[in-house]
Amino acid sequence: MASTAAGKQRIPKVAKVKNKAPAEVQITAEQLLREAKERELELLPPPPKQKITDAEELNDYKLKKRKGFEDNIRKNRTVISNWIKYAQWEESLKEVQRARSIYERALDVDHRNIALWLKYAEMEMKNRQVNHARNIWDRAITILPRVNQFWYKYTYMEEMLGNVAGCRQVFERWMEWEPEEQAWHSYINFELRYKEVDKSRSIYENFVMVHPEVKNWIKYAHFEEKHGYIARSRKVFERAVEFFGEEHISESLYVAFARFEEKQKEFERVRIIYKYALDRIPKQQAQELFKNYTVFEKRFGDRRGIEDVIVNKRRFQYEEEVKANPHNYDAWFDYLRLVESDANADTVREVYERAIANIPPIQEKRHWRRYIYLWINYALYEELEVKDPERTRQVYQACLELIPHKKFTFAKIWLLYGQFEIRQKNLQNARRGLGTAIGKCPKNKLFKGYIELELQLREFDRCRKLYEKYLEFSPENCTTWIKFSELETILGDTERARAIFELAIGQPRLDMPEVLWKSYIDFEIEQEEYDNTRGLYKRLLQRTQHVKVWISYGQFELSIDSDDRIQRCRQTYEEANKSMQGCEEKEERLMLLESWRDFEDEFGSFANKERVQKLLPEKVKKRRKITAEDGSDAGWEEYYDYIFPEDAANQPNLKLLAMAKMWKKQQQDEDDEDEREQEEEDGQQVPQGKETQESPEPEEQGAAAQREQPENEYDDRDNDDESGSSSSSSDHESDGGDHGDDKDKTEETKADTENH
Repeated sequence: MASTAAGKQRIPKVAKVKNKAPAEVQITAEQLLREAKERELELLPPPPKQKITDAEELNDYKLKKRKGFEDNIRKNRTVISNWIKYAQWEESLKEVQRARSIYERALDVDHRNIALWLKYAEMEMKNRQVNHARNIWDRAITILPRVNQFWYKYTYMEEMLGNVAGCRQVFERWMEWEPEEQAWHSYINFELRYKEVDKSRSIYENFVMVHPEVKNWIKYAHFEEKHGYIARSRKVFERAVEFFGEEHISESLYVAFARFEEKQKEFERVRIIYKYALDRIPKQQAQELFKNYTVFEKRFGDRRGIEDVIVNKRRFQYEEEVKANPHNYDAWFDYLRLVESDANADTVREVYERAIANIPPIQEKRHWRRYIYLWINYALYEELEVKDPERTRQVYQACLELIPHKKFTFAKIWLLYGQFEIRQKNLQNARRGLGTAIGKCPKNKLFKGYIELELQLREFDRCRKLYEKYLEFSPENCTTWIKFSELETILGDTERARAIFELAIGQPRLDMPEVLWKSYIDFEIEQEEYDNTRGLYKRLLQRTQHVKVWISYGQFELSIDSDDRIQRCRQTYEEANKSMQGCEEKEERLMLLESWRDFEDEFGSFANKERVQKLLPEKVKKRRKITAEDGSDAGWEEYYDYIFPEDAANQPNLKLLAMAKMWKKQQQDEDDEDEREQEEEDGQQVPQGKETQESPEPEEQGAAAQREQPENEYDDRDNDDESGSSSSSSDHESDGGDHGDDKDKTEETKADTENH
């Protein structure tokens, strides 16, 4: 029985779940991890540092560490990082043999791990075990011959050791695998470092066969040219041309061949190469060849003849394009660029006239944008290249007559025409043209350009008239009002500037009213008209109760150099808080209170700081349902809400919860007091045989009396809290009246709470 009873195991009782339906709110593993991260539950303190004082402790430490490493390896042999850490730790203890053994064991597990081979070889090289390192590199390149890093490091080690023959042998073994181009270049550079040009040439021969690309043949030829073998370099180019033939002909090969011959002053050879290539390469693929041929002929040949040939070929190509699509203005631009670079003025004018004759078929501005630039280029060509101002004026006037100004216009062409007339010192024509533009098709860009012109000429009366016309055209443009007022301010007429601002803020529609009001306020501050500034702020606050306006108002009052600036600033914050109590945007109200708190921290007293601190809300995390665009339920999201003190007082649930918490705390305090009284009574019992009993000290009497009235104290505190929360807004709205009774009760409650 005993054994049976001892063998029994007590099974814990499992609570029966009555409702097995899934909860309405599901908690995901992602949410748990996120909350754990936020609370930093997984942060562990670092282990304490150890100091080893004798050999026995060192051996114990080594044994412990080795056991830990071996356990990690035993748990998962395939994690190579554990092997590397183990070996590096042994290496740090100068136990090279042990580290070598660990690396060998790791290679038995995963012999294809590149990092393992690299760490193993680096350890041997670091400990000057050259033969061991050679052995490792040999094994690595035998097992993994396609890993170029092994070869690079092996050859670098041999070269650093001065073993040139061994390094060359490694390179030869590497080249048998036909590696990437950089490997061949490394081998060639190695041989060149030791002045082995013939060996480098033989490497190049194999290289261009393994990687038969044009750039490699060009590099081979440049190698021969660099070392002074001109005939060999020319032979390489010729072999390359034969090697690629006409099927795989390349433009870059002929360009490089021609440049080589040009360096050797073989101009006839260069000309033959270019002609041979141009006859065989399609025109679309020979742009670079044409360009180089043109440059060559300009430098060394009969410029007129060869340029005529090339220009005629390209002109034929452009003619075909513009015939296929006359409204392809990009083709016209290329064609005009070609003829401008070489042909005479009459030919260029003819092409321009043909181009501008292709008027867009649809009267929509987007179809005319590229077309207008043909006219602009035509006018600039006549003015800058031909230097014919009269013909330039005719081009501008013809263009302005062509544009349908009633539907759309281009301010750019009007402004260019005005600037052209000014360059010709014909101010009357420039003003007439710009005035016509404003009369026919007023645009913001036209007004701005015309005003800028008159400002440069210091014609301020004309600027005023233009601003008036501009504002009649676009009264909602706040930038124009501000610029107009700035002009009057610069001219010293502050009353006109103020009147302009008054007209501006009275407009029914404005594109940027906040910028306009700010400019007006800044203007009054610069004029040191602080009463006007206050009036502006009050007028602005009648239109909007934005928090930034209130904060700016407070900062303005604080910036004035007066005795009552702090009181005015505080009064502004109080008015702002009172007006924003019903604001739905709680973040804005919080921003206001934070600004007020910063002000009180710098300038206010302790009582003012406490007062503002009590107004700050409590940040509460809440959840709400998300509804998708189609009306379906998209889950829940968390957000932060702010509960202000007066809002909390108006919510009965929050008030009831606070009272319940206070009652629970009261009960715990009463239990603690009873236990403390019982302990004191046990400690003060009089021994038997003693007739008299000492009276308690006055302090003990006071403490006892105080302990006799815990309920009344907590009742008073509850009443104080209720009255304080319900009448917090009225207290803040008062003009600094005396609330001594409430403050005394609050201080007594705080003191009692601290004592408990």
